[in-house]
Amino acid sequence: MRPMDNDPAVIDEMLSNSRTIAVVGMSDKTSRASHNIGKYLAANGFRVLPVNPALTQVLGIECYPDLDAAQAAAREATGAGIDLVDVFRASEFVPPIVDDVIRLRVPYLWLQDEVIHDEAIARARAAGVKCVQNDCIFREHARRHQSRPA
Repeated sequence: MRPMDNDPAVIDEMLSNSRTIAVVGMSDKTSRASHNIGKYLAANGFRVLPVNPALTQVLGIECYPDLDAAQAAAREATGAGIDLVDVFRASEFVPPIVDDVIRLRVPYLWLQDEVIHDEAIARARAAGVKCVQNDCIFREHARRHQSRPA
């Protein structure tokens, strides 16, 4: 495995252990992947915290301007913080998101399809954050969910 490949065991762990997911770049446009994947996550038992400074609400869920506000809301509501940050932003915006994830001590970071930043991911991993990049959380969750015996 190359250093930046995604580890299937880490994906399993992330999907099993995460309950509260901040979706950075979640859109209110129904044609956008971020909207539909956020909706899927919410429908599949995850607490979704949309993060988008241009919106106040998505899917009837309060939207937060940044990860700090989302983390504060998660802690207030559940006593625990964000478990996973799911990123739907262009790759060049990843480094400051990684800074926030490290500072806020979020254990998991997921960069969606075509979101790749090896240096930022290496920095996050060095800080103890388990990471996935250039993969789809919906696709990975659905694959695992469908393969479970009834």
